[in-house]
Amino acid sequence: MSCHHFDNLNPVKRSSRGCEECLKMGDTWVHLRECLICGKVGCCDSSKNKHATKHFHATKHSVMRSLEPGEDWGWCYVDEVMVAFG
Repeated sequence: MSCHHFDNLNPVKRSSRGCEECLKMGDTWVHLRECLICGKVGCCDSSKNKHATKHFHATKHSVMRSLEPGEDWGWCYVDEVMVAFG
């Protein structure tokens, strides 16, 4: 399956060094994800709060990428596909 949601993305400014909502709540996360539409950083679905996915549902920003060291991939929530970068 092909995904066009990664086409023609503009660079974004990362919003935080950690999950914004978890930091505000004083909570923790497992892994971090960055929205490739606006730069918002949220926690992954393995984290109890799942803020990256909640961001997608609230904004319909369809694509994100992993912020984990050594990981070079993105995810499209609309097409439910993983895309390798690099």
